[in-house]
Amino acid sequence: AVIWFLPKVFVEKFRYDGWQQKPITEDLRQAMSKGGVRKISLRLKIMLYITVASILLSVVAVTIGFMLFRRSTIEDHKVLGESVATLSASVVNGDMVDYYLDYGEKAAGYLHTKEMLYGIRDSSPDILYIYVYKIEADGCHVVFDLDTEDLEGEAPGSVIPFDESFSDYIPALLAGEEIEPLITDDTFGWLLTVYTPVRDSHGDVTAYAAVDISMNQLRTETYSFLAKQISLFLGFFIFILTLGLWFAKYNIVYPVNSMARAAGTFAYDSEEGREDSVEMIKELDIHTGDEIENLYGAFCKTTEDSMNYVADIQSKNETIEKMQSGLIIVLADMVENRDKCTGDHIKKTSAYVDLIAKKLKEEGIYADQMTDEFISYIKDSAPLHDIGKITVSDLILNSGTKLTDEQYEIMKGHTTAGRDIIDQVIATVPVSGYLNEARNMANSHHERWDGKGYPEGLSGEQIPLSARIMTVADVFDALVSRRSYKEPFSFDKAMTIIREGAGSQFDPKIADVFIRAAEEVKKIADDFSDD
Repeated sequence: AVIWFLPKVFVEKFRYDGWQQKPITEDLRQAMSKGGVRKISLRLKIMLYITVASILLSVVAVTIGFMLFRRSTIEDHKVLGESVATLSASVVNGDMVDYYLDYGEKAAGYLHTKEMLYGIRDSSPDILYIYVYKIEADGCHVVFDLDTEDLEGEAPGSVIPFDESFSDYIPALLAGEEIEPLITDDTFGWLLTVYTPVRDSHGDVTAYAAVDISMNQLRTETYSFLAKQISLFLGFFIFILTLGLWFAKYNIVYPVNSMARAAGTFAYDSEEGREDSVEMIKELDIHTGDEIENLYGAFCKTTEDSMNYVADIQSKNETIEKMQSGLIIVLADMVENRDKCTGDHIKKTSAYVDLIAKKLKEEGIYADQMTDEFISYIKDSAPLHDIGKITVSDLILNSGTKLTDEQYEIMKGHTTAGRDIIDQVIATVPVSGYLNEARNMANSHHERWDGKGYPEGLSGEQIPLSARIMTVADVFDALVSRRSYKEPFSFDKAMTIIREGAGSQFDPKIADVFIRAAEEVKKIADDFSDD
């Protein structure tokens, strides 16, 4: 809630403090998180690595801490047991041990010593039992055995047989030697037992003062310590995981995803798009100061080099396309120059085709096909529609009279001849889209909407769109042009024939568009007639 009272400028600065690049919007962040096909995200991998490493570290640390704490606590209990056993041994008169065994509580000083032992035992809740035994071959002879709330002590002089688990220590005890504290876990509970020699005035061992220290508290303290350690490391793990994910998000995930998205959305289809894409990459401004920044620098350099390479290729392609267009025009001019009657036919039909295509696009007719690329293709390929005439004899092309049936059949062959010629070119340049349309025009520009045309007798939309457009342009130009066998028709008469042929010879939609553009058609016709 405090953040609402802070200045907005400070809040914004604080919010972007972790960024190692230009901050990205929330929408872009969501888009990056959804993008790409992957089995597991980099962020999740980092989280898994941190989790596994933290768990392993925690297990090792907690285990070591637990063992050290347990060992330390046991050592503390040993110190307590040894101190209590030593104190207990000090209050027992070693010279009186046999006397105590014989007379028990009736012996002088016995009850006083027993009271002192009670006082020692009651000084700590961890001290459960204090007893003094004289070790003989037949067992433990009880000198003192203090009563407890649950158990009454053995009477002085009683003999307690050795327990089997005690057998390893009997020789040392019989020899009056000191033994290491014993830890047992049986019917009496988890106990630490310490034996300390009771010596007489000559220094000889006459008995052993034994103390049983309860280890149950150790178990409780150990579990408590373990719970604290786990809680501590859980908090530490959450902190490390949060810090690691925060660091990875701003130093690895966002920079890498930003570069990936920039590369994935790079616009190669236009110069403006490429420039915008390069600028977007530069605006990322990644400055992590590590290998990610090196990758970003290499990415920027590669992008700029690719831009220059693409620009160079585009320049060469434009040069090649201009050369191809020039060769097409030259080839088409060669064909046209053989036909003395056609004049500027290829130039005029190209102009009509371009006009029809643009009008169709403006009115949304055949919108799925009428793209800028398609219009460019048919305009560039229009000059080749009569390329097949190169195989027709000059005598037929320049005949001053109407062609005979035999000559007409030969003339009709220019469609398939043109198709075959362009097919040969396509075989060597298969990616030239405009050549495909040139092939369609050359082969099908004499087909009719009603199916009565040639060479294949196609009808309706079976005829390629480019050829249907060329049909209108070709027939119109033939009508208004002078031929060796006829005079030119007037503009109005030619437009009337086009109108009458709509739906039979011509695609009605194309014919209708052409007729409605009569003013612009006339201007093209007049421009070439002035020439």
